[in-house]
Amino acid sequence: MLDYSIVILPPPPSLSGGPRRHAPGRQFALSSAACPLRAGEGWFCDDAYVRFPSAIDRYIFRLVLMPMLGIFLLAASLLVLDKMLRLFDFVATEGGPVGVVFKMLANMLPEYASLAIPLGLMLGILLAFRKLATSSELDVMRAVGLSYTRMLYVPYVITLVLVAFNFAIVGYLQPLSRYYYEELNYELKSGALGASIKVGEFTTLKDRIALRIDESQDDGRRLMGIFARVANAKGQVLSISAREGRFLALKGSPDTIILRLEQGQIIQDMPGQQPRVLTFTRHDLPIELPAIEKFRKRGGQDREYLLPELMKLGWNDQLPRQERVSSQANFNYRMVEVVMMLLLPLLAVALAIPPKRSTSALGLFVSIVMIVAYHKVNQYANDVASLGRINPVLGLWGPFLVLALLILWMYWRVAYVPGGQAIGWLEKASDTVIKRLKSLLRRKRRGPILPIPADPI
Repeated sequence: MLDYSIVILPPPPSLSGGPRRHAPGRQFALSSAACPLRAGEGWFCDDAYVRFPSAIDRYIFRLVLMPMLGIFLLAASLLVLDKMLRLFDFVATEGGPVGVVFKMLANMLPEYASLAIPLGLMLGILLAFRKLATSSELDVMRAVGLSYTRMLYVPYVITLVLVAFNFAIVGYLQPLSRYYYEELNYELKSGALGASIKVGEFTTLKDRIALRIDESQDDGRRLMGIFARVANAKGQVLSISAREGRFLALKGSPDTIILRLEQGQIIQDMPGQQPRVLTFTRHDLPIELPAIEKFRKRGGQDREYLLPELMKLGWNDQLPRQERVSSQANFNYRMVEVVMMLLLPLLAVALAIPPKRSTSALGLFVSIVMIVAYHKVNQYANDVASLGRINPVLGLWGPFLVLALLILWMYWRVAYVPGGQAIGWLEKASDTVIKRLKSLLRRKRRGPILPIPADPI
């Protein structure tokens, strides 16, 4: 038995010299046997619309791609610039080379990417559907039978690709980059990266040499106004001053450098003896560099473990309970941050469509607040679960379940309730507040209303 539906074709545009295929408003029966999908369910029987990707899919892809990439770059740039300023200040305080700043920033990129990818994905989809809604293109697509679910095919393909990419970052790349960042931080503090001597300040080397330099020339190759105080285990103290000097490397002994001094004097002070003064033209002062311990192995912190390593540690009964609970919390935290991305297209569509005859951008603001607040809730739950105060599964997947139910309800309101709005009450409240503020501003610009003067007697 064939299932029929009635389709009313609108009058085609009049073409000069071209015959009309159908009379205006003519009705005809369409058999679902000739169509792979049932009519009346928001699908097209034309192959140009049924196949994936269609022209509309490619159009939606272009609308999503450019804002998404722009937000990726903007969010990552803001995070990198904020960190760069703090790293420059830290490296300058420690007296390290400037090049280490960019190495540390490169190791922070995976962490910033894991934050920028979900935000860029959601805002890219939201801005694309908002453009469709405000330009009435969305109404046309809905009128010809395209459902919101069908229009989300391309956004979900993009989402699945980014979910896989973010999973690789969070599970494998981010732990390694975090370890290398901590290693650079340790080497910078310990002086393994060649910490410089600050001009105009006293620098202590191996707790027995105090060195001060008044001026540095030729990129540090020529030092002017040098003062050094050297003490040994016998109590002998040498106070050395020189007009200039430079550092020289010693072949075969990387742990010792030579400070070659020129035009100066040495005051030798021994306990119980008269100080002696020696004037020199050139004097070589050997300086032993402090021994630097090797950095620890990877795994000193939970966020330095790969996902398979966290699984082994979290469910290993031979380990202490605190270590197991901490590993389980970090594992669930990473997984819930990745899985949450599957809900972002639904949230973006639910908040992208403003009320009719309105261009309100409140949904854009609400979406950012929701994602940032949820990320902070996950961080707090991870910290509390790592201490063993709550169950990691309950503390991290509980908020995810609440957020998922909220997003599904919001999407259902927009997609399946005629005229439904996910945040309609919030739109009305904000519109009322804005009208009140505009009214107050207009009153202030007009000034006070003066009384009508009385008629003269």
